[in-house]
Amino acid sequence: MEQHGSGKRQDQADTLRRLMHGRVAIRPQTFKPIRVISVTSGKGGVGKTNIVANLAVLLQRLGHKVLVLDGDFGLANLNIVMGLEPKGTLYDVLEGTKTIEEVMLTGPGGIRVIPASSGIFKMTQLSMAEKAILMERLEQSPFSFDVLLIDTGAGINSDVTYLNSAATEVIVVATPEPTSIADAYALMKVMSQDYRVKRFKLLVNMVANPKEGLGVYNNILNVADRFLNISIEYLGHVLDDRKISQAVLSRKVACESYPTSLAVRCLETTAKSLIDTPAKGELTGNVQFFWRTLLKEDETSAVDRREL
Repeated sequence: MEQHGSGKRQDQADTLRRLMHGRVAIRPQTFKPIRVISVTSGKGGVGKTNIVANLAVLLQRLGHKVLVLDGDFGLANLNIVMGLEPKGTLYDVLEGTKTIEEVMLTGPGGIRVIPASSGIFKMTQLSMAEKAILMERLEQSPFSFDVLLIDTGAGINSDVTYLNSAATEVIVVATPEPTSIADAYALMKVMSQDYRVKRFKLLVNMVANPKEGLGVYNNILNVADRFLNISIEYLGHVLDDRKISQAVLSRKVACESYPTSLAVRCLETTAKSLIDTPAKGELTGNVQFFWRTLLKEDETSAVDRREL
């Protein structure tokens, strides 16, 4: 047992070392980059996972191949919202007992989902080497996608900041509650000051009317303009709608169960806005290199991998 643990730690250290020193060489002309979008929040209970699930399906309907990563490594619930039964999780991938392909699920509308684990304490305490291993194995997925959506956990813990740093677009979800507004601002402050993320999109959920959503945006923007050197784009609002909670209870996405509901119509507008607006994400030098091989390759092209 001792020898196995020692060997595993050495494997993690070697993996991190390879990643940090440019593990692979890639012919850039054979690849087209995908959009890597993290959906995050400073506070739990703002409906973030529901938004991710519905946006994924709606983006797929708009003609994009979507992969969703459940980034709440220790308290996964994305698969529950979608009514999916995992065959394995990221824990199995980290342990080396399953591959990304083996745990990947097909969700509503044909989207692909990588489920995280739930109730495994170890997954809430991942080291940088272990996170690097997960990202390396995600990179090696043979599937091609147009959009990678990351459903992060809530707050500003290391997993949340790590995944937000890996994305090139960050959507912050907030509600009109004062605590949610304060925590959304705090999250953007940490990401901008400590991780050099300077561009954000704000989506305001559970609003009574459009004016309330715009009010939340202006509130955060006014404070950010005074104290932070960041750009915040208003992605829009999602009306408070009981149909969303009813869909959760039935373990189905609202855009399939209640396609004409008020909230779904708002999310349709949000999805179209994402597609119509060119990505403005900037490389920050954090951990975005982890996504460099999660790209679309021409079927006739081959990846040229070699050790540097």
